[in-house]
Amino acid sequence: MRTLLFRLIGMFEVAGGLYGTITMLRRLLPLGSTHDSVLALIGLLVFGFVLVAGVLLLEGSEQGVQWSRWAQLLQLPLIATPVFSYALHSGAFVNVFATLQSTPRLGIDWHAGSQGFVLAVAGPAVSRLGLNLLALLSWLVLRLR
Repeated sequence: MRTLLFRLIGMFEVAGGLYGTITMLRRLLPLGSTHDSVLALIGLLVFGFVLVAGVLLLEGSEQGVQWSRWAQLLQLPLIATPVFSYALHSGAFVNVFATLQSTPRLGIDWHAGSQGFVLAVAGPAVSRLGLNLLALLSWLVLRLR
């Protein structure tokens, strides 16, 4: 069972990492503003790391397990405030979040077969804080011995 779950996590990491790497390369190559290029380069490094972690995990490497744990931890938080925003998902996500406004609201959002990276010094008017449950579950599975 452990091997099957590790392979499933590895496949999501490889697919999302490859898709994210290609997306960040397409964003980087037109050489727009310095700000966009720096963000695309950071995204390229992050998705490249996730891709390599997934490949190593699929090979059954112990280093792949360690790197995949870090890759899952990077995907755990969802922060969207007017001051700072951060989110990452590679392959799939199941986000549980709370909007922080006059009447707080809980919500859930999910998607498979996708990638996403947000890193900004600004964000939406309505703040949202959340957790990627799929990344948390994957991190816990990777802790199995």
